[in-house]
Amino acid sequence: MALCVFVIALESTEMLGAQYTSGPLRSIYEAIFGHVTNHRWDLLHHIIRKTGHFLGYGTIGLCWLRAWRMTIPRLSLFFDATLALLGTALIASSDELHQAFLPDRTGMFSDVLLDCSGALVMLSLLVAALVVSRKLRSRGNA
Repeated sequence: MALCVFVIALESTEMLGAQYTSGPLRSIYEAIFGHVTNHRWDLLHHIIRKTGHFLGYGTIGLCWLRAWRMTIPRLSLFFDATLALLGTALIASSDELHQAFLPDRTGMFSDVLLDCSGALVMLSLLVAALVVSRKLRSRGNA
C-alpha cells in the first residue's frame, strides 16, 4: 500500500499535470499510430489520463483488498471489499484535495468518482472470480 500511495503522491505533483504529460504521450502515440490533429489529440490525451485514473485506482482497490484479507482473514470477502473501496475513496479524496491547492492542477470530485468506479469494477471482477472459483472447487470435492 505504501508504494501505491507514493505513486499517487508523485503523480499529484505539478510536474505530472496534463500540460506536462501531453507532449511525451503524444510523441509515443504518434510513433505508434501516426500524426494526430491538435483537436483530436486533446480528446485522446483526456481519455488516456482518465483511463490511467480508472486503472490506477482499480489497482489500489485490489491492493487494499489484499491488505485487509491478510490483516484480518476471518472477515467476509464482501466486507473486505467494502473496506477496500472505502480506503480507495479516502486516498482518491486526499489526492484531489491536495491537487486543489496546486497552481497548475485542479482537484475534481468527478475524478474521485472515476477513481472509485475503477476500484469498484476491479473489486467486483475479482470477488466474482473468487466466488465462482469457490463454487467450482466445492463441486469438484462433492
